[in-house]
Amino acid sequence: MSAEETIIATITESTVIAATPAQVWAAVRDVGSVHERLLPGYVVDTRIEGDIRYLTMPSGAVIREYIVSVDDETRRLAYSAVEGFTLPIDHHHASFQVFPDEAGARLVWITDVLPHAAAAEAQLRITRGLHVMRETIEASTLTDQPRSDRQGFLP
Repeated sequence: MSAEETIIATITESTVIAATPAQVWAAVRDVGSVHERLLPGYVVDTRIEGDIRYLTMPSGAVIREYIVSVDDETRRLAYSAVEGFTLPIDHHHASFQVFPDEAGARLVWITDVLPHAAAAEAQLRITRGLHVMRETIEASTLTDQPRSDRQGFLP
């Protein structure tokens, strides 16, 4: 096994969103509404069972993710995809964090994947995902509170 196959790749991408940090965080922390508030069209349904989130893709594939933490103080969401990978990966862990920015809010997405060989394709998907999230959040009229009927896992 090569070093590249055993070293976890870390991908860090960010985007500035023309919305308040509170508005961006409200969309990110609403873990049961990915298909509506972050990635409409790329995720067609989101289901929550305890701390597990199920994302249904347009192809019908279902990704199972463990919600690790939702931290309102630091505006950080951590999760790990554990089943249904759409890439050939053995391990996945990711986090979103929202920071104030002069132009609104900065959304940072950090993802660890193994094997390292999956990093290039994962980075393409992350970059595309951030673009869609930015467009979706900017086009929406978010409130500062998650939708109570879909918020799912809360610490």
